[in-house]
Amino acid sequence: MKMAALQMVSTPDVARNLQAAAALIDEAARAGAALVALPEYFCLMGRADTDKLAVAESDGAGPIQEMLSSQARRHSLWVIGGTLPLRTADAQRVRNTCMVYAPDGARVARYDKIHLFAFDNGRECYDEGRVLERGEQSVAFACDEWRVGLSICYDLRFPELYRELTKPPCDLVCVPSAFTYTTGRAHWELLLRARAVENQCYVLAPAQGGRHENGRRTWGHSLIVDPWGELLGCREEGPGIVTAEMDRDRLEQVRRQLPALAHRR
Repeated sequence: MKMAALQMVSTPDVARNLQAAAALIDEAARAGAALVALPEYFCLMGRADTDKLAVAESDGAGPIQEMLSSQARRHSLWVIGGTLPLRTADAQRVRNTCMVYAPDGARVARYDKIHLFAFDNGRECYDEGRVLERGEQSVAFACDEWRVGLSICYDLRFPELYRELTKPPCDLVCVPSAFTYTTGRAHWELLLRARAVENQCYVLAPAQGGRHENGRRTWGHSLIVDPWGELLGCREEGPGIVTAEMDRDRLEQVRRQLPALAHRR
């Protein structure tokens, strides 16, 4: 199955971002992708954390979700919809949520980001917990004959989440992200390749990549990794797509020659 990681440099304007996302999905579909994945916050990179509150949608309704569903149906492909803000019972908190749509446009999975990013090096300061409510449950779904696990950005630093997703093993894990330039340069590829190697699965990592209108700079380097940790493709910066084939024979070869998953205690 051919898959595509879509890299964006999203803006504070939801309509513009949806248009840009649709154009990238169309490009990936024309390249033969059967599954596409958008980055974290593909729909909004606001000027303030609280901007998410104003565009948050109810579960199952809203222009962001409708766009993802219609694109899946229009192109007859699987769409992993990066993340979008979903309303909660607390008017001052939203969930950072990944929605997945099947080729007929039906929603097949929802994952709410569990681990909320916090970072302060004296120059940059982030605390997602100010506006986000954490999720509680790991999520995987069946994509034809493939098992796909979901995670989001900062989740990447918590290998126990991916171990939980290997019951049974995932063939692919997706990590839509908006890594900061600072943390991405240090750890992004290292962590993604580690997750692929230790879980013997493909990793699909679409990212935000560039200088945003709000002044933030994200690391980019959207990439795809195979179960042996080999890099199959990478886009360093700027909008665009990365494609690669997910090969069942390759997956089984890695697991057969080094049966690490069977050796877990």
